Amino acid sequence: MNRFDYLHRQYREAKQLERKTKVLAQSRPIVDANAHGTQGYVVKEGPNTGKYLKHVSIVHPNAG
Repeated sequence: MNRFDYLHRQYREAKQLERKTKVLAQSRPIVDANAHGTQGYVVKEGPNTGKYLKHVSIVHPNAG
């Protein structure tokens, strides 16, 4: 295997991994966090429809 073949193989494998990662990222559902003024995620389907999950509270260093 010469240098060109090695570089071409590395490039091809990197592009294949990039394509697979892109397809996986596109197939994930988009989470609608921080919508409607809440600091959590609203469950849209199932028995817990309408409930808020995982409220985020941030402790600010300037708060006293």
